[in-house]
Amino acid sequence: MTQQSRTPLAAQGPGRRRVVGGLMGLSAAALAAPVLTACGGGPGADPKTVTFGSNGADATPKKAYEAVTKAFAADSDLKVKTNTVDHDTFQSSITSYLQGTPDDVFTWFAGYRMQYFAKKGLASPIDDVWDVIGDGFSDAAKQLSKGEDGKYYFVPLYNYPWAVFYRKSVFKDRGYQVPTKWDEFIALSKQMKKDGLSPISAGYGGGDSWSVLGAFDYVDLRANGYDFHMQLMRGEVSWTDKRAVRVLDTWRELTAYYQTGGAGRSWQDAAQSLIDKKSGMAVIGLFLGQQITDEAIRDDIDFFAFPEIDSAYGLDAVEAPTDGFMLSRKPKNEDGAKKFLEFLGGARAEELYMGVDPSNLAANDQAKTSSYNALQTKSAELIGSAKNITQFADRDSDPGFISTVVLPGLVEWLGHPDDGTDTLKKIESQRSRFFTS
Repeated sequence: MTQQSRTPLAAQGPGRRRVVGGLMGLSAAALAAPVLTACGGGPGADPKTVTFGSNGADATPKKAYEAVTKAFAADSDLKVKTNTVDHDTFQSSITSYLQGTPDDVFTWFAGYRMQYFAKKGLASPIDDVWDVIGDGFSDAAKQLSKGEDGKYYFVPLYNYPWAVFYRKSVFKDRGYQVPTKWDEFIALSKQMKKDGLSPISAGYGGGDSWSVLGAFDYVDLRANGYDFHMQLMRGEVSWTDKRAVRVLDTWRELTAYYQTGGAGRSWQDAAQSLIDKKSGMAVIGLFLGQQITDEAIRDDIDFFAFPEIDSAYGLDAVEAPTDGFMLSRKPKNEDGAKKFLEFLGGARAEELYMGVDPSNLAANDQAKTSSYNALQTKSAELIGSAKNITQFADRDSDPGFISTVVLPGLVEWLGHPDDGTDTLKKIESQRSRFFTS
């Protein structure tokens, strides 16, 4: 394939929405079987087809991916055969999937999660793709796309911030003021409860336990700062450290105002509670917008940065996960797959994707933002103002540790919040299984 035939074309993207069900276990049948039966492998692979493993099974991202792959097919001599699997199955089966006969290109996450598979040899380096698309990305995006060996393994599609979302009309009608500090946040929650609202919507049942990590991460970032948070995520400090104890002891003050029954509710149900004005606020990502079909309601949604806890750290960190794509270890159509990745990493593809899914922000700096709605514009400003950007606990840490130790511990703790001492001791007792000194 000539260099000319591999110039950038456009973009596409995954969805995050649900998190790890256990990276190293669970059956891969639901993920691997469709790939094997539909795509085959070996010498008989179709040189005109690129296979694509997508976790974007929800209606909005699925439609966005279709728009991108259709544009790629029109602009190239290739077609894309998409294998769409629900997010939870994709997450829980990813290791077995990649060890088997995976699709040429697959959706995944930046940072630690990408580096894990790169280090295991379950993905291919794509430095030549970055020779084509590199001018469109910031240094931060480039760093998030590199493995520990310094090679590129990832093409970003979008990111999105986590914040505290609310409906403007609720705040206006009831005279609520946006809090900037923790005491103001608690006082507002207390007032909402008096007014008959569930102050903080909550939904972490079943496969949605990941959603509690947003509040956990922010309390840690605001109380202890970015450096400690990353040390905790990487297993470098004890979970019984007094700073970790401070996180749960502080967080429990807010949990008194959580919507009851969170363990039996999905994140979508919790988001709908906010949309329906039954809850006053939600600690959630911009993907909340996927729940909204009425533009009048979308215009009524706003957010504020998670409030300051310790002035030494202020609001300098923003949780902004980045989603994108990787190349499998032995792609059946390597040239075609790299051409597809160049398309996915280009401004046009990102514009196509965001045109369908307004709950994300284009990662490519050259993508046009003129079509952004007010929430997207404000989100870009929030991320742009951050001194430090985190991905999300399950992406910044060993995913097995988070899914099998931290999440069960935090969900159990949410059932009876206390100072967290016993919960943190249990988590700490398992740390050495996943991290070595």
